[in-house]
Amino acid sequence: MKNITDSFVSLVGRWPYAGSFGFNTDILATNPINLSVVLGVLIFFGKGVLSDLLDNRKQRILNTIRNSEELRGAAIEQLQKARTRLRKVEIEAGEFRVNGYSEIEREKSNLINAACENLERLENYKNETIHFEQQKAINQVRQRVFQQALQGALGNLNSCLSKELHLRTISSNISLLGAIKEIMD
Repeated sequence: MKNITDSFVSLVGRWPYAGSFGFNTDILATNPINLSVVLGVLIFFGKGVLSDLLDNRKQRILNTIRNSEELRGAAIEQLQKARTRLRKVEIEAGEFRVNGYSEIEREKSNLINAACENLERLENYKNETIHFEQQKAINQVRQRVFQQALQGALGNLNSCLSKELHLRTISSNISLLGAIKEIMD
């Protein structure tokens, strides 16, 4: 196999380079030349395509940046509006809190005043009821004492009075009533 390779290499090495096609076996010499030819062709033909691709990419990036800036501006504006609304809501909440506290204090004082008035009314009612019951008890005691005194007096009168004394007392009382009637007329 080595003989075939050697013969092929020797055959290739003898071909003339001018105007003919052949293999160059010198790797160090052929790679930079081939690469420079390929790069030259690529640069010459691909320059416009690559430039268009880069320009399109650049425009898309710029459009994306512009859109991002517009969105950022809109977001900042919405944030400012939200902060303004938040401040208003906080102020209103503070006012509601203050008004709520004052309303609670007012209601508390109204309830305390109403409770005091109710207690005072109940106290007055209690005192009136006690006074009424005392008067009622006093009147009952007076009535009973009067009845007992009257019964005692009648008992004494009945035991002390005779018929004749009884008639004289009635006659004198009738004459006394007649005299009072004349004075009154």
